[in-house]
Amino acid sequence: MGEQTADQDPLTTRGRVHSIETFGTVDGPGTRLVVFMQGCPMRCAYCHNPDTWKFGIGHEKSVADILELYDRNRPFYRKGGITATGGEPLAQPEFVGALFAAAHSDPKGSIHTCLDTSGISFDPQHPERFEQLLANTDLALLDIKHSDPRGHRNLCEVGPERPLAFGDELARRNIPVIIRHVVVPGITDSPEELAGVGRIIAHWDNVIGLDVLPYHTMGTKKYEELGIPYRLADTPAMDPKKVPELRRQILAARALERKRLGN
Repeated sequence: MGEQTADQDPLTTRGRVHSIETFGTVDGPGTRLVVFMQGCPMRCAYCHNPDTWKFGIGHEKSVADILELYDRNRPFYRKGGITATGGEPLAQPEFVGALFAAAHSDPKGSIHTCLDTSGISFDPQHPERFEQLLANTDLALLDIKHSDPRGHRNLCEVGPERPLAFGDELARRNIPVIIRHVVVPGITDSPEELAGVGRIIAHWDNVIGLDVLPYHTMGTKKYEELGIPYRLADTPAMDPKKVPELRRQILAARALERKRLGN
């Protein structure tokens, strides 16, 4: 699925898509066509889309299908573009890469591309699989789930090694990145955790923004419908009024680390 031969028309490349939002406004600049890819190896305790986890299901779509849908509403996307999210878009790099390449070379005009990812499916041993995708990514939204390796495994059931390697790769390529960090009471909102996030992102010169997102409980109904235990059932939603101060703590730690690094 999604593999492409050298002589294959990129428009015919196919992938597994969970759903498509035609007028997204929070997944990149402007109004966007947001493609939710099917499949994710992470099991984040606060994930509000557990229906995107399973691989091998969803709707099979071609690049041409996505661009045709985009063209139907092209005037509305004048200041926006296409965002690939999930699930985990890096788990289908051939499809997303073909989509982004076709978006950039669209005869009706180049389309801005945005990659919304945790970085978990990036393989630093085989970066060539991601070459087309990253060569055609205009903006990345990168989730930093937890700054502590043990905390990351407890929260997501996988380690942070690949997400951090992907952050390094984005920095090496100088692809603009907006960092996202969900603050969960008692889990990712401590001063130590926030400072850890700040120190991580201080090493990446390509970071152009920081979104600190308050944890909410709106996704719990999906877990009930799918029969999946919700691990944060006893955790209250984060008070949004606290977010500006938590964001300030991350930025303060980042500034100190940047100064230490001589930047």
